Amino acid sequence: MSLFNDIIKIWKSDSLLSQAWEDSISMLNLSHAVFLKSLDSFNSNDSKEEVRALKREDKKINDFQMTVRRKVLTHFSLETNSRQVPNGLILVDMVVDIERIGDYCKNISDLTIMNKEVINYGDLSDDLTSMELEVKSRFSSTVQVIENQDEDLARSLIENYKQTVSSVSDKIVEGIIGGNVQFESQSQSASLVLYSRYLKRIGAHLKNITSTVVNTYDRIGYEN
Repeated sequence: MSLFNDIIKIWKSDSLLSQAWEDSISMLNLSHAVFLKSLDSFNSNDSKEEVRALKREDKKINDFQMTVRRKVLTHFSLETNSRQVPNGLILVDMVVDIERIGDYCKNISDLTIMNKEVINYGDLSDDLTSMELEVKSRFSSTVQVIENQDEDLARSLIENYKQTVSSVSDKIVEGIIGGNVQFESQSQSASLVLYSRYLKRIGAHLKNITSTVVNTYDRIGYEN
């Protein structure tokens, strides 16, 4: 009886795909907030406990992902309209990218905890600061793209990714590994290599998310 009642509730509720969509938006906004805080913590003197508390926010992001998957799966177990399949697959792909961003934010928090003090960017100050600002801007724009289904903005973000994020990260890493940029310790050098790579990967997942607005399912994550 209880199972039947649950099914009736599902049939009478709003579309589960619509609910999954709203959950995805909430997940993206939470990930955005965690991202901003993780960068602030990396560049400030937040206590280790504050940073650990921030890391625990990743569980909420993971919970959102499981909720979206569950609602999409339940929808397709009850719905025979095959035309909605791509929409469900896109949602599942999108929350995977959002979850990966949460993982990289947690990685940044790990770097913050491991370093005893804030790292001076030194000769990389311009490049790292520029990259931070760019990824912050792209994150805000990505939220706008998804909420408003802004195709023009989505295409612009996809086209500019390599120049404004990927290439800058590669330049930073090459400078450190090639010995052209020196820091006080190997741990600082390693931290900044990882940090720039995490920012690059976050930017890549943001690009994947924006591509859901303009690309067919098989082309998500790629340029047109």
